[in-house]
Amino acid sequence: MESQELLHVTPEVQEKIEKLINENDHFKKLFEEYLKVKHEVTLIKSDEVVTTDEHLKELKVKVLHLKDEIYSILQRR
Repeated sequence: MESQELLHVTPEVQEKIEKLINENDHFKKLFEEYLKVKHEVTLIKSDEVVTTDEHLKELKVKVLHLKDEIYSILQRR
């Protein structure tokens, strides 16, 4: 998985993300969901997928919540 898509990270944080993906099912699911939703937002912004402004806003909020939860886990480790 490309953790670089989450943020620009140091090699240490990159290692931590990869370790958590491999060892923590909850983190792995969060990270996969983050990538999925982020990709969907990217498709919508590039006009490859059509949706309502409200749906796009909901997706962006979801991305932020997932990112916050991922950061929270990373800070605890």
